[in-house]
Amino acid sequence: MSLLADYLIAGLLLVGGGFALIGSFGLLKLSDFYKRVHGPTKATTLGVGSILIASSLHLSLRGSTLSLHELLITLFLFISAPVSAHLLVKAALHLDPRARPPLPPDEPAHPSADTDSPAWHVMHCAEVLQALSSSASSGLGQHEAARRLERYGRNSLPAPRQRGPWLRFILQFHNPLLYVLLVAGAVTFALEDHVDAAVIAGVVLINAVIGFVQEGRAQKALEAVSAMLASRAMVLREGERDEIDAALLVPGDIVLLESGARVPADLRLLRVRNLHVNEAALTGESVPVAKGTEPVAGAAPIGDRSCMAHAGTVVSVGQAHGVVVATGQHTQMGHIGTLVGEVQALATPLTRRLDQFARQITLFILTVGLVTFLFGHFVRGLPALEVFLAVVALAVAAIPEGLPAIVTIVLAIGTRVMARNNAIVRRLPAVETLGSVTVICSDKTGTLTRNEMTAVQVMLPTHTLQVTGAGYAPEGGFHRQGVSVDAAQDGLLQGLSRCALLCNDARLGHDATGGWQLVGDPTEGALLTLACKAGLDPLEAAATWPRVDAIPFESEHRFMATLHHDHAGRAFVLLKGAPECVLDLCEQDASGQPLDRAAWEARMEDAAGAGQRVLALASCDMPAGTTALAMIDISRRFTLLGLVGLIDPPREEAIVAVADCQRAGVRVKMITGDHAVTAAAIGRQLGLNADRAVTGDAVAGLDEVALQRVVLENDVFARASPEHKLRLVAALQAQGELVAMTGDGVNDAPALKAANIGVAMGQKGTDAAREAADLVLTDDNFATIARAVREGRVVFDNIKKSLLFMLPTNGGEAGVILLAVFAGLALPVTAGQILWVNTVTAVTLALALAFEPAEPGVMRRPPRRPSEPLITRVLAARIAYVSLLMIAVTFAVFEWELARGNSVEMARTAAVNMLVFGELVYLFNVRRFTASALTRDILTGNPVALWMAVLLVVFQLLFTYAPPMQQLFGTAALDGVSWSMILALGLGKFLAVEAEKAVLRRLQVRRM
Repeated sequence: MSLLADYLIAGLLLVGGGFALIGSFGLLKLSDFYKRVHGPTKATTLGVGSILIASSLHLSLRGSTLSLHELLITLFLFISAPVSAHLLVKAALHLDPRARPPLPPDEPAHPSADTDSPAWHVMHCAEVLQALSSSASSGLGQHEAARRLERYGRNSLPAPRQRGPWLRFILQFHNPLLYVLLVAGAVTFALEDHVDAAVIAGVVLINAVIGFVQEGRAQKALEAVSAMLASRAMVLREGERDEIDAALLVPGDIVLLESGARVPADLRLLRVRNLHVNEAALTGESVPVAKGTEPVAGAAPIGDRSCMAHAGTVVSVGQAHGVVVATGQHTQMGHIGTLVGEVQALATPLTRRLDQFARQITLFILTVGLVTFLFGHFVRGLPALEVFLAVVALAVAAIPEGLPAIVTIVLAIGTRVMARNNAIVRRLPAVETLGSVTVICSDKTGTLTRNEMTAVQVMLPTHTLQVTGAGYAPEGGFHRQGVSVDAAQDGLLQGLSRCALLCNDARLGHDATGGWQLVGDPTEGALLTLACKAGLDPLEAAATWPRVDAIPFESEHRFMATLHHDHAGRAFVLLKGAPECVLDLCEQDASGQPLDRAAWEARMEDAAGAGQRVLALASCDMPAGTTALAMIDISRRFTLLGLVGLIDPPREEAIVAVADCQRAGVRVKMITGDHAVTAAAIGRQLGLNADRAVTGDAVAGLDEVALQRVVLENDVFARASPEHKLRLVAALQAQGELVAMTGDGVNDAPALKAANIGVAMGQKGTDAAREAADLVLTDDNFATIARAVREGRVVFDNIKKSLLFMLPTNGGEAGVILLAVFAGLALPVTAGQILWVNTVTAVTLALALAFEPAEPGVMRRPPRRPSEPLITRVLAARIAYVSLLMIAVTFAVFEWELARGNSVEMARTAAVNMLVFGELVYLFNVRRFTASALTRDILTGNPVALWMAVLLVVFQLLFTYAPPMQQLFGTAALDGVSWSMILALGLGKFLAVEAEKAVLRRLQVRRM
């Protein structure tokens, strides 16, 4: 190519590089313009940037024929390329592909979408039907239903617009450290070391693929929420029952519900019969909620709107008719899906620190490279090409190209360890994030508690018994004032247990995998378990006292009654229900004494103050031969058998885990949709600050400043809606806290995604929660979180150890070249030899650090401050100290070999081996931050380190003595004297680092 063509290409690239820099900065300011840019334009912009970078690097391949002017231009482009690429991709990130276009002006609003739309729960049934132009007896007509379907759309959540796969993949490269790696790979390729270039390219590609696969959590969470909508619904159309696709429901449809049905849309209930709805997935309340038709207050939270049935909840028992008032994204479930879609995913502490570090090291390397080139050529008068190649070697030496691979491997190892401990990681950085959290915000039901109602107290006429055991497993016993009681010998307990067993519609089953499973109402399951603990057998009792008739529980009378007889013809009624209702029907208690209502109410208040739900049980005799039971038979003639206090108890392992987290400096806060009294009682048992439970209404009434104060002072928050949970998480994050959110319900999904790390339950958790989370606990055990926090700290420590190993060694390599250029000496190592050192030490020594066990006391130290930089002052001092030692021993060996009269090739071979051996002994220094390495544990704690050391020795022997390696890298065989000097200097360097660690220990420095 002619000189004119060379200058023309160089000039065009120079102008293009400057335009890329200026244009990238400028386009970042034009956010409004970029929001209107279409896909082809985005691809073109990124393509031009890629072509520019490729062209500039292509020019560098011709370094052997470049003049001074061309070298300066190439150096400028070498510096501008990663910055231009970073800014171009950052500009592309300003595009908001999820931004939806505005609705056409003529599209009608959903009846529940307007800000002025009626609050359905405050209106009477007739008013709701009139507002929706519907009929309770006949429903909508087919024609009207079709018209409304066209007007309001399907009963499903809209699919959000997503970035295209190619743009998603390209944006995975938006990481300054990856830009540095790309430049390092290009330089390696320019030096015709294709193997190392392929390794670097593979590292970059692996990182991009991992990020590409993990992209789109919000979309998956929305799909999971959509899946919770019922697929079929029974409706009234033109007065006839019709089962239709639930997606075809429209406002005004009359829906029929029955036991076990999933509510297909938000309904205003018109007619109910013993209806109880399980709303745990929406509100977090563990007990099915009784429903009615009467309006409630406008300010009532979702969990207290007893006349509403919301989409995605499940009918536990009973039947109902309701009119559809909201469908699709306008339901409460859809509103949560919208919140999930609106929440922006946060950068993890690791990614933030690595991004900051990559920007700093990139700027440092490019600046030093430019200064070195100018000094070497203009001050020292060295040839331009020689100085330029030295700058390339400097960049290769200083860039820690193995760091992303090591970080990925450390995270992957942590992922496998956590998987063995029942924690599945959905995003690799989440492993490290857990080790950084300062606050864990946990849902109560199913997370800190078992989500299994349990009888914990039995109040009999003459005494009170405490019940042990938790959940539905019939394991446990009875204690009176700490002394075990034989249930078979307590007649009062047997009478109450018989009532709990027979006046009951629940069933318990057992299987080897799932343990004890309940079929029926959780409260009845707790009573059934209580009876089994008292020694009663359900099948035997049913045969001995068969049921003849029953009055099911209704919200109007708040009790259930069953009629039984024995084989002698005696008939009797068993009754259970709300204490105030049952007490009204009792004349005496089971001890034969007249009913002392005040005393019983005092015992009820004590139990309720402990967060227990109280049920009363009673019985009365009926005339022999009675075969039917009617409401007229339920009159004031019953005998009170006693009261039972029930609660969804905290997991025993959760109590221990909370204490472990608190000792580790991690605060635990409970955020639940349950009642304040119950939440406070559970909080006290867990060891939380539960003197005051802050309600959702109180949270809603606080401004941001007041909320930030309250959220730090209190650990228990009750009756919290999804919006409240989001505000609480945001308030903690605003004060610099690093927040983990745990949960299992749909109502937890937005907060799980908003938190720095979301932790979902795998067994009883909903799909929406699992898809929004970063971590899924397969055993639904809060204790697993404590183990995950520990593993997260180990992971971050090992990443820091990798940095602590790689940066001083890279700094030593770069320092050797800098000293040679500034002192006007021959280079002790070539660029190719540096690549060899970086490759073999990254593959062996740095990899060994990924398998390091935990530092002593890892869970007895406070979490790292979120603002703490990746390179602390202590760590920076260690890097500088070890780098100087590396420079000193390498130059000492190199100059000593030359002084002996050996060739430059032999001197460089000795210098390379000194670098490698210096890094080898430093590996054993760095395995403990400040603890001494002069212990037996340093040889036995991590077998991988020993095997990697042996492998490295083999590599270096091949590098030194194998003829192909000698020809490829320009090495020469060393004699015994050279090896003795290398070993002696290496041992001296090891002891020098140990001396520095001893000083740090005296200064009480334990971490870096």
